[in-house]
Amino acid sequence: MRASVQEGSMVERFDDGDKKKKRRSNRRPKQNSSPSTSASEVSEIRGVSLEFSEKNGTPTRATMAAALSISPNQQGLNVTTLTEPGLSRALNVDIVSMPTMHINDQVESFVLQDAQMHSGGTGSKKKYEPTVCGGSSGTTTNKKKEESVPCSQIGHHGQRTCFSPHWSTEAVEKALEEGLVFKALFHVNAHNALEAYCRIDGMQTDILINGIPAQNRAVDGDIVAVKIDPLSLWAKMKGPNVTRNNTETPEGFNLLTKDDKVADNICKGKGKVDAGYEFAQYRSSPSQNKEDVDCKSSSSRSNHFQEKGYDYEGNVSTGSTNHGLASRDTIDGMRCASFDSLMINSCSEKDVVINAVEKLCLLANSFPSKRPTGKIVSIIERSSRREGIIGHLYMKHCTIFRDISKEDAKKNNNNVSEREYIQLIPTDAKFPNMVVLVKKLPKCIKKRVTSGDVTVEMDLVAAQIDDWAEESFLPEALILHVFGRGSEVQPQLDAILFQNAICSSEFAPEALSCLPCVPWEVPLKEIQSRIDLRNLCIFTIDPSTATDLDDALSVEKLSNGNYRVGIHIADVSYYVLPETALDSEAQLRSTSVYMLQRKLPMLPPLLSENLGSLNPGVDRLAVSMLLDINHAGDVVDRWIGRTVIQSCCKLSYQHAQDIIDMAIGSNILADDYPKVYGCFELLDIITYVKSLHEISKVLKWKRFINGALWLDNPKIGFLFDEYGIPYDSMFSERKESNFLVEEFMLLANMTVAEIIFRAYPDGALLRRQPEPNMRKLRDFAAFCQKHGLKLDISSSGQIHCSLEQIREKLKGDPVLYDIVISYATRPMQLASYFCSGDLKDNEHECGHYALAVPFYTHFTSPLRRYPDVVVHRTLLAVIEAEELYFKHQKALHVNKDLEVHKRCFTGIKFDQNAAKSMEGREALSAAALKHQIPHTEILADIATYCNQRKLASKNVKDACDKLFMWFLLKKEVVLSEARILGLGPKFMSIYIQKLAIERRIYYDEVEGLTVEWLEYTSTLVLCMSATNRRAFRKGGTNKWRTLDEVALLTCPFNQEVAVVESTIDAELGSRSVNSQTKIDPAFFPLTVRILSTIPVVLHAVGGDDGPLDIGVRLYMSSYFE
Repeated sequence: MRASVQEGSMVERFDDGDKKKKRRSNRRPKQNSSPSTSASEVSEIRGVSLEFSEKNGTPTRATMAAALSISPNQQGLNVTTLTEPGLSRALNVDIVSMPTMHINDQVESFVLQDAQMHSGGTGSKKKYEPTVCGGSSGTTTNKKKEESVPCSQIGHHGQRTCFSPHWSTEAVEKALEEGLVFKALFHVNAHNALEAYCRIDGMQTDILINGIPAQNRAVDGDIVAVKIDPLSLWAKMKGPNVTRNNTETPEGFNLLTKDDKVADNICKGKGKVDAGYEFAQYRSSPSQNKEDVDCKSSSSRSNHFQEKGYDYEGNVSTGSTNHGLASRDTIDGMRCASFDSLMINSCSEKDVVINAVEKLCLLANSFPSKRPTGKIVSIIERSSRREGIIGHLYMKHCTIFRDISKEDAKKNNNNVSEREYIQLIPTDAKFPNMVVLVKKLPKCIKKRVTSGDVTVEMDLVAAQIDDWAEESFLPEALILHVFGRGSEVQPQLDAILFQNAICSSEFAPEALSCLPCVPWEVPLKEIQSRIDLRNLCIFTIDPSTATDLDDALSVEKLSNGNYRVGIHIADVSYYVLPETALDSEAQLRSTSVYMLQRKLPMLPPLLSENLGSLNPGVDRLAVSMLLDINHAGDVVDRWIGRTVIQSCCKLSYQHAQDIIDMAIGSNILADDYPKVYGCFELLDIITYVKSLHEISKVLKWKRFINGALWLDNPKIGFLFDEYGIPYDSMFSERKESNFLVEEFMLLANMTVAEIIFRAYPDGALLRRQPEPNMRKLRDFAAFCQKHGLKLDISSSGQIHCSLEQIREKLKGDPVLYDIVISYATRPMQLASYFCSGDLKDNEHECGHYALAVPFYTHFTSPLRRYPDVVVHRTLLAVIEAEELYFKHQKALHVNKDLEVHKRCFTGIKFDQNAAKSMEGREALSAAALKHQIPHTEILADIATYCNQRKLASKNVKDACDKLFMWFLLKKEVVLSEARILGLGPKFMSIYIQKLAIERRIYYDEVEGLTVEWLEYTSTLVLCMSATNRRAFRKGGTNKWRTLDEVALLTCPFNQEVAVVESTIDAELGSRSVNSQTKIDPAFFPLTVRILSTIPVVLHAVGGDDGPLDIGVRLYMSSYFE
């Protein structure tokens, strides 16, 4: 049964234990379990699911914490199947002395629904039990806050425990060696705290960690040891790719959109390479509430959309998964082997782990309708994110320290004592609510808290997890910093940097001392030892605002008709020497961070914008690659080495695009282009840009013929005023000039990757992208099939070809094509750096899926990416080893006619015999020692750290996009059209084309609104009704909302005036309405189906009272507003 939130009845229910029993007399009788079975164990077996309290359909961690405040280690657990009539979503539970909680001067009850327990009799109270201090709730924009509950399991309560103890380090290491547990990265579903998931290397299906007890105090980002459940306990796979009788809601149904790339610097236009190939799991959208990459749990919410009758793209859910009801040896009545029985015991320790993964994959593939589940047994490595959690303090519900009685607590009135706990509500829903001991607060905060200053709740604070004991369902945190008001931009920006551990301080004097003094010129020694290419017409193509120019291009036509393309990269390794203070600083920062209007460089500006930048009209040091390319796009010859160059012009992408679009014979206005230095003229630049464009088209065509995949999602850009304040947004479009540069950067990166891997197979820093999640890929294929679109998912190349055909078919419906691309990005996994030695025995796993190449790396941006600096050193070591080997061979054959191949390591054909010879090995070893190429173990650590920093940089960029979009919506409400992606009796999922994001609108339990869900035709009808008022509804959340929370109503007589002056001013403050195209409201009754177009209103949510978000409502017209 559910808790009924009704005024006047809840106080009695909580305060009188006997009355409570009578009111709940229809409870099922308890079924005593065996003494050896704990509640946590049963919950793991039966797939315990908690029913959340909802507001606007959003489950909260706070309500979850309330439910879990009962120790699961009690006996007498009553568990019924989740599919039992009347109990399809939860089980009945007795609450052990749940204290009263006041919200808006009302009393609210919470009923735990998934376990029934007794401890000295139902309703018995402990002598010193935490009490709750009442107070008014926050605004409705912060659901976690307003539904927050007391933390009744903060400390030790005798022998009561909430979690299983973690295994010892020795036990974990032994189990890992034997293949009994697996090492994995732990992630939490931001939309459903009960669901987490782990990714095991070598598996395409993520492991579901279902329930808080199974998560066992792991935090998002932790490296954990996960133990796989027996096959009979695995969950049913959700999605259209499973069997007919298992058509539950697909996993891909998300609140937020996904991203198809990890931008190297999309906001500044610097993402010239890999822009469409570095797939992340979540779209880089202004509204993004990101989850981490690679995989996601199988549902975006709790059981609320797993009920029968919910339809997502025509799939009818058959109910919640029933875990563990079959015997351990059967699945659906069929005999099957357990995971343990498939283990190989006669293998070496090294092979055991590999075989364990292989057997697990085999088992998962043998039962595609089942999703592997498991539980966390230990935390191997704690995530650094534990030390940078951003949130709001919440004083309304505080918890008394255990040695103070309730009677003494009442004497404190509304003031908070130093012996109380207050709650911390993280802005990132992937983290649990936390508790903070008041006496441990910083003085500036403690004074405000103890004096009852509720404005402290408006401030953003930073915290770290200090302790999480087995006896507590919530971790204890320490406050580290206070940023300021959450509704202001600067505190939000500071919090974003802190949360992602971004270094924003000035460079240390020791690092700056490693740079030469200015003015500086290229030393004569360098000019003599390098190839002088200052006579070539070399130019850069970058964003107009770019200051760190690390790549340049040149081209010349050879006598045989081929083209010699020059790719010139700043020689940063000349300035950043290994094991120097500057190198340590660069490695620590790892990447430049771009925040739209601000850049946090990896290297000091003196180097990144001056000495190392390929600015026009000055001599610069470079590592150049000269490629002879024929008309078919084949590289027939190449030379790579250190050079001296001088760029003659700094072109922007727009300049290059104007040249590409320029018709033959057009008039050229020099004033429209930047200055050309040296002996070259603007006409030379125009000629060479056009030649490079033609070559790039051939290269691009050849890549896609060879199986490359390109997913181009729409991107939102912002326009700023002179004070750096955003005033408008627009879609940013990639033009042919962007692709021109990208093709040559991709070619350079692939070339260098092959060279350094062949020369140093154990010591090359490469970049890989695994194959997509096949389950999600099949879901995408089913989505396309349902809408009459053909999709071949057999390879990356076939996916690309299919998408091109879909693009042609959907020319008249570009919004639907954007939706298709959004779905296509979801299965794609994140590309990452790795040390080639780690995959020495699995070379097939080194490839990059989207690029369809066996080896790839980053070489072309050493001014802003530390991996590129490492790759430069490795490449220079190969070049030097080649020279040493050539000198040695030349000396041996001085009087002989034998021809010695000078470019045996960097030429078109790699001389394997030379590399394996004693002289070759000695040359490679000596060069690696000179350039201090890291050993395999150290290089693997560098790769891991750079992956973390690159992801953090992307998180900052995404968070800034969301912040500035929120800031725009705070000033003005936006009207937009939206397409319906999913429908059900409780909510719809929509795609908002103006912002290229997805959102949900919840319409169940709304006063004045009736919902008719026609399951057979997947049709929804919404009607206004004066008779639909608040009433207790069995099976509902009974959190009734007003119609204004779902729809913005306007009068048909004067829609614009009504919207701007009446509705918006009254509900959202004085904001204008921004709609470039006229958006007409819809009318009641509203009848919609999948892919219907509806008008919506977007507005800012949160700030002072909770996390930033973008709210959405229906835009409706009615005479009865």
